Amino acid sequence: MASISIDRPSSAATTLRRKIESGEFILAPGVYDGFSARIALEVGFDALYMTGAGTSASMHGHADLGLCTLNDMRQNAEMIANLSTTTPLIADVDTGYGGPIMVAQMTEQYVRSGVAAFHLEDQVQTKRCGHLARKILVDLDTYVSRIRAAVQARRRIQSDIVIIVRTDALQKFGYHESLNRLRAARDVGADVGFLEGIRSVEEARQIVTDLAPWPVLLNLVEHASTPTVSAAQAREWGFQIMIVPLVTLSSAYQAMKKGLENLKETGLPNTAFSPQQLFRVCGLDESIQIDSAAGEASLVDLKHHL
Repeated sequence: MASISIDRPSSAATTLRRKIESGEFILAPGVYDGFSARIALEVGFDALYMTGAGTSASMHGHADLGLCTLNDMRQNAEMIANLSTTTPLIADVDTGYGGPIMVAQMTEQYVRSGVAAFHLEDQVQTKRCGHLARKILVDLDTYVSRIRAAVQARRRIQSDIVIIVRTDALQKFGYHESLNRLRAARDVGADVGFLEGIRSVEEARQIVTDLAPWPVLLNLVEHASTPTVSAAQAREWGFQIMIVPLVTLSSAYQAMKKGLENLKETGLPNTAFSPQQLFRVCGLDESIQIDSAAGEASLVDLKHHL
């Protein structure tokens, strides 16, 4: 039997790692389900971010208070990551869902799911959103053991998945403790630093300077503790990644509420969005191409009726 040579494309993790190593700035909008991810891909973003708060809201209808399990987060991340094999997905993994064994298992599951990067934090397992008060953190040794377990798991399975380390220490312990935690995580092999809840422009500039040349991520959560800045400003200050977790959630809430209020008031829908548009956003044309290439005509025939 003749051997078949296949040129396999780089994994999304490898793609993201190369972008970071080359100094490219990465802007990743927050998405929370398949439809929001499809829209972000349609707009043309080069990376996506799966928000934990959005996953909790969409899967459970609940605030981000640690209700999501590893299976919840991995399932959502896998579905989003596999909508595009070329657009890297950065995903939340909360606290890693346990001790070193669970963190290692989480790392392996996210790698198999096609996720390009994840961020791991230093709250206790019953965590809460980073922009809520009264967070409880684990000690430095426990935090470092989580990071080390993720790094070792990545090496064992020879993956390029990018490990982003987040600290929530700023609110309770201040800047210097936060910096100490990020440096300790960097020293055991983490790839990118993430200071949650940055409180000022000066603090944003300082963390980039103090961690240079290590890449740093900016989490832009509007109407919270972090000042609203543009991607251009974040890039100018030296951040290499900016995630915007609420951009699709906020837009969806406002648009859905307006449409529902109109329906309740008038009894009539008020939308120009057709089923055909929905299906095309969700990959109908690509599915038709696959159907046609395999010699099946059912979806090709459907196309002519849209």
